[in-house]
Amino acid sequence: MAFLDKIPYWILIVIAVFMLLAPFRPMPHVIEKLIMLKNGMLTKPIDIFDLSYHVVPTIILLLKVYRDYSK
Repeated sequence: MAFLDKIPYWILIVIAVFMLLAPFRPMPHVIEKLIMLKNGMLTKPIDIFDLSYHVVPTIILLLKVYRDYSK
């Protein structure tokens, strides 16, 4: 997990926000996929991959924050 220490916060924040909001129109994929998950329609592997693809930068950012504040 030492690679997290080498990544600056500003880069992770920019990437996480961009990935959470992409595409900007008509609706961000994360919101669309979370609605599908809530309705029980998130069954296709491509949709599950798409949701995880858009959320991974945010998870990495949260891991970095946790790692820095738990020292």
